[in-house]
Amino acid sequence: MGQTAQLPLFGRRSYNAAMPTPLSVAVLAGGQSARMGTDKSFVRVLGRPLIEVVLDQVAELGAEVFIVTNRPSDYGYLGLPLFGDVLPGKGALGGLYSAVHSASQPHVLCIACDMPFIVRPLLDYLIELIPAGDAIVPRLNDEAEPFRAIYARACLGPMRAALDAGQMRVISFFPAVRVRFVEAAEIDRFDPRRLSFFNVNTPEDLAEAQRLARLP
Repeated sequence: MGQTAQLPLFGRRSYNAAMPTPLSVAVLAGGQSARMGTDKSFVRVLGRPLIEVVLDQVAELGAEVFIVTNRPSDYGYLGLPLFGDVLPGKGALGGLYSAVHSASQPHVLCIACDMPFIVRPLLDYLIELIPAGDAIVPRLNDEAEPFRAIYARACLGPMRAALDAGQMRVISFFPAVRVRFVEAAEIDRFDPRRLSFFNVNTPEDLAEAQRLARLP
C-alpha cells in the first residue's frame, strides 16, 4: 500500500506484542454497494482506496487481520488472508458468521469496510470488555452497531441456528448469547463525535467523509 495521505489515527495502540486477549480482526467487504454505484471498498478518501484506509487503522490491533469477501481477486494485492462466505447468500449475518468461523482466535473484532473512521480508544475499550459477554456491541438510539463489535467463538452455534431458521437480521442470534451492549454514554467518552459509526453508502456520504477526514 502506498504512502500517500491517510486518515489520522484517533489514538494508536498495539495489541500485537502483548495482547491481553487473543483477538482476530475481520474486515467485511461483502456489501452490494448499490447506492454508491461502484464498489465502496475502492472509492477514494484522501486519495486512497477506502479498504486501505480501514486496514491501515486496524494494523497491529490483533493477532491477525483478514478480509471476508467473495471477490478475492480484487483484494489479493493487499497481501492479507481472504475468506469467502461459508454460507453464500445469507446477507450481513452470513458475513459475520463467516468472519467468526474463519478466525484463528477465540474473539473477533468485525469491522465494515465502509466505516472509515477508526477511533482506537473506543476499540481498546471494547476489547477490555471481552470478559463481560459473548458479543460486545455498541448501541446508539436503541440500535445495535454490529459492524463495530466483537464476537466470541461461542456465537457461532447461535448464528448458524438463526441462519438455518431463515432469520436474516444481524441481531437474530442475540437472545441466544450473552450480549454486553456498550451504551451511548460509554461511547461518548471515547468518540464524542461518533465518527466510528459513519457509513459511506452514497456519493454524498463519500463527500462528507472527505470533509470530515480533513478536520483536525
